[in-house]
Amino acid sequence: MESRTFQVLEFPKILGALSGFATSEPGAAACLAIHPYDTLESVRRAGTLFAQGAAWVGESGFRMRAFPELGGIFPHLGSELAVLDQDALFALKILLDLAKDARESLAGFEERGWDVLKDELFAYAWPQKTVSGIGRCLDAEGQIKDESSPNLMSVRQEIRAIHQRCTKRVKDFILQENLGAAMQDEFMTVSSDRYVLPIKANFKNKTKGIIHDYSQTGETCYFEPLFLVETNNKLQELKREERAEEYKVLQYLTSLVRQEQDEVREAYFGLVTLDVLMAKVRLADAYGGRTIEVTEEGAPRLLKARHPLLALTDESVHPVNIELLDGQRAMIVSGGNAGGKTVCLKTVGLIGLMAFSGLPVPAAEGSCLPLWDDIFVIMGDEQSLEENVSTFTAQIQYLKRVWDKVDERSLFILDEFGAGTDPTQGAALAQAVIDSLLEKRATAFTATHFPALKAYAMATKGVRAASVLFDPSTKKPLFRLAYDQVGASIALDVAREHGLPAVILERAEKYLLLDGSDTSAVLDRLNAMAVKKEAELDAIEEERTRIEKKRANLEQKFEKERTKILKEVQSKAQDVVKQWKTERIGQKEARKKLHQARLRIEDIAPEREKEPVFSFSDIVPGKKVSYLAWNKSGTVLEINEKKKQAKVDIGGVAMWVKAEHLGPADGPSRPFGKPSEAKTPAPSELVVEVDLRGHRADEALSELERALDAALRKGAGKLEIVHGRGTGALRREVHEFLKYYPAVENFSLAPEDRGGDGMTEVTLK
Repeated sequence: MESRTFQVLEFPKILGALSGFATSEPGAAACLAIHPYDTLESVRRAGTLFAQGAAWVGESGFRMRAFPELGGIFPHLGSELAVLDQDALFALKILLDLAKDARESLAGFEERGWDVLKDELFAYAWPQKTVSGIGRCLDAEGQIKDESSPNLMSVRQEIRAIHQRCTKRVKDFILQENLGAAMQDEFMTVSSDRYVLPIKANFKNKTKGIIHDYSQTGETCYFEPLFLVETNNKLQELKREERAEEYKVLQYLTSLVRQEQDEVREAYFGLVTLDVLMAKVRLADAYGGRTIEVTEEGAPRLLKARHPLLALTDESVHPVNIELLDGQRAMIVSGGNAGGKTVCLKTVGLIGLMAFSGLPVPAAEGSCLPLWDDIFVIMGDEQSLEENVSTFTAQIQYLKRVWDKVDERSLFILDEFGAGTDPTQGAALAQAVIDSLLEKRATAFTATHFPALKAYAMATKGVRAASVLFDPSTKKPLFRLAYDQVGASIALDVAREHGLPAVILERAEKYLLLDGSDTSAVLDRLNAMAVKKEAELDAIEEERTRIEKKRANLEQKFEKERTKILKEVQSKAQDVVKQWKTERIGQKEARKKLHQARLRIEDIAPEREKEPVFSFSDIVPGKKVSYLAWNKSGTVLEINEKKKQAKVDIGGVAMWVKAEHLGPADGPSRPFGKPSEAKTPAPSELVVEVDLRGHRADEALSELERALDAALRKGAGKLEIVHGRGTGALRREVHEFLKYYPAVENFSLAPEDRGGDGMTEVTLK
């Protein structure tokens, strides 16, 4: 794609805004280097990466910290003699500490399956030797620790001992020589790695010693008494030993980094990628953006799209729907000046560049674009006085240069093409260009004032006409598009608004009437009708949104209440069955209570669609049937023709059920009282499975509780819980829950061939 396209569509400005959201210098530089991907797979992977990254940032609360530029140390490590200095190693410590925090944060969401995020950021072996070595040798401020080596610790202990001795001797010397009035400072100081006394210059000859330096004002001299000379010489030797030992530590740490430089490099570039990703998330938050679907081919559709640069600086930017229908490959936008035609064209081009680069764009969900390999743009005043080239000539030269590159995977944007020459010939040329683009199956977006091109848009197959709308009363732009119609240019209205003298406007109106080509009245009428239609559509959309929101709230409330009541009724039904089995109540009383529970469940149970039901004539004693409300099978014992009911034996409990609540059982029917040829599975043999993968702990336990209730209602003997391996956190939560659940007999991990520690098998009481 040509660099000219990026400049004309102002793509670098978007990258500049993106880099402003980065927290590090390398991250900001990487933002500025972003460019569109070449393949659909790469574009979609970038979109998936953004979606997973945004979800992780939102759920984890992870925040990026600044880290230094380290790209230069890797070429430096290529030399075997190279040694990283203390600053470079401390910068590596900052980098690896941040990378560790990010890895640990993402590891806490292992069960979410964010594979693309993990592969892009942390698909490398962790440089454990380097991390351990630097952590052991450098403190939190980047200084080499005493514990880095035994020799270093020994040398530093001697230096500290010398300091203590010197401090005591200096104090004694000051008292002995009565130099208190001569001292500028109470304590000694260090100059050129030697202990000296800061004394007033007029006292320098009072005692013997060496003057090393003077202050900038000349009032203080740095004086080394003779008794400190030998001690300072010893200090110099120890300082040289200290530097030598520190250099050995730096050599050792550099060797660790060199051994794991591939891993360290991947950690560095992984953090740069993470910084760019989080900058994208902040950019999306700034204007409510998202990544949109990109397809191999198809018609472009941008819903509630805003120009990205305008959306960043002005929250009140009007969104616009820019959409071609199936079979259409060109759009011609007409209407008055300052109505948003050019912004519309730039929005398509810039959002395209951003979408193909994996950036979030200010467009609504449901938007999609085909992948364009090339975007060509003719826009603005391209004349050059230096090269003696007019606007029209510049357009023709550009068209000639790129024409052979245009194909079905190209977008061509033409803003006022042909406007720099005779209108009749310019319109004819513009029509010919669009015809040729349609033949090449390229996608084209054009803005024009030519009446002939407006008519062409309405009459040509594969071309969609659109008009920017104006307020009928004020002639102010509404920054909206009306489709399948053309708009008036309203040049005189714009000129009047911007203060053109009235005498000139009156003469222009007379010439327009004499010419006989004024169609503004008709187009104004079309504009007014379109504005009214758009207002009605907006009102309908608002009403639909309100109703949907209200319906969602009611459904949520109903589902909450239904679930609560259903749990209560099911719990009571289970208690009744347990009481009957333990012979605490009789069969008649149990049937009565179960019948009452069944009636409540039928009232609140969710509707079942396409469930087979029986007519009363289908039901005969001995027939196997399914009770739909409980999803359990039973055998018909007798029927009541008057009430249209059947007495059904379900798990040893007989109850009267309406015919419409019964359906065919899975097993074959048999006459009452005769043994069945097909064996019906005993309740203890029934196994229920529940998959908790992808759920957070609280959601998973709630789902598990529902599954246990359902298993008990069905009379199941076993429950299989699929929780996945991951970090084991979800498995531990499940096991802790099962320990105290009253209906659980025992539980254990599944055999390795059936899931191992990724599944738990539960035996129910």
